Order: sequence, then C-alpha cells, then structure tokens
Amino acid sequence: MKRWLRDNSLSLVTFAVFLAILVGQSFVGLRNYNDDLQQHQQPTVSYVGYIGSGDFIESVFENWESEFLQMSFYVILTIFLFQKGSAESKKLQGTNASDAKPKHTHYADALWPVRRGGWVLKIYEHSLSLALLILFLMSFWLHAFGGAKATCQENMIHQDPSCPTTISYMTTSKFWFESLQNWQSEFLAVFSIIYLSIYLREKGSPESKPVSAPNYHTGSE
Repeated sequence: MKRWLRDNSLSLVTFAVFLAILVGQSFVGLRNYNDDLQQHQQPTVSYVGYIGSGDFIESVFENWESEFLQMSFYVILTIFLFQKGSAESKKLQGTNASDAKPKHTHYADALWPVRRGGWVLKIYEHSLSLALLILFLMSFWLHAFGGAKATCQENMIHQDPSCPTTISYMTTSKFWFESLQNWQSEFLAVFSIIYLSIYLREKGSPESKPVSAPNYHTGSE
C-alpha cells in the first residue's frame, strides 16, 4: 500500500485538494445563495437543492471550461511551436521522444492500440488532446446550461416569467463575459510558466530545467 501511495501520490494529492476546495465552494456558495434568497423574502434551499441549482452548476463549469480549454490548446500548440530556453518546449534541435513513430517504439509492453495500428492507433495518437477538448465542450455546455437555469431562478425571484434556453443564454454578453474573463487568466498562467521557466529553476521538478542549465537550454531534460 505504501508503494502504491508513493507511486500515485501526485494525482492523489492534487485530486484530494481539488475535492476539498470543491466541497468548500459548495458550502460557501450555499450560504451566499441562501443569504440572497432571504434578502428577497424567498425560502432557503437545502445543500442537495443547491448542488442542483443553476448557481452552483454555472460557477463550477465556467471554471472547468477554461481549464480544459487551456490544457487542450497547450497540448496541441506544443506539438508545432517552440520557445527557446523554456522547459515547457520541445528541444529546438535533434529528436524528441514525443515525436517517435509508434511502429518504431522500443516498448515491449506497448498498449493494445499501438499493437492494433490503423485507425485505432490514429485516434490513440491524439487521444490526450481529444479527451481534453471533449471535456472542454462538455464544460462549455454545462456552463451555459447552468447559466440559463440560474437566470430562470433569478427571474422567478423577481416575478419575471422569462426563462432563456441553454442556446439563447450562449448568445448573451453575460455568458461570454464569464467565459472570457476565465480564458484570459488561464492563458496568462500558461505564458507565465513557459516564459519564467527560461530564467527560473525549481530543483527536483520536471517542469523546470536542471538548476545548472544555461538559460538557452530548451526542454526539461
């Protein structure tokens, strides 16, 4: 068990932190949501009721949307683009292990898609970016769904019978303001790690170049 925990500690810790923060967000959001309802002389909702509300769904997925967009674009852009001196870039000269053709792989225990070849291998070759793009699209849709539902609930509080659909909500300036304010921060974060890794180091991290490496050294190895 200790060996398993050590071998999977990075994913376990990051997921645990994510889950703790999400639970914290749900409780704080519930209190804020009920405070708003009370100000409008409306009955408060339970924790379960809040989890299914448009307010919670929108607040969660508008953030997930930007994360998955950032990660999918980053994975794709690093295929074609380079940054001299950055630990986040492929090497400028020579071969990169990520560019190796699967049929030339030296792994005896290659996974089934690699052994199968054909269209299965073609999909598997791009499965990381495809998965991230699918997660982005799902989050994008759920952001709009939650936003439309939240707008309906808010309108009901103010005795307004109008209720936008998910599609119509996606055409509003509010929806795009929520999206763009998150997207810009994500791409700023990506730019920061790409550029700062040229000049700064973090001993022991694969996201950094070796401490003794010169600034022009490109890649983390």
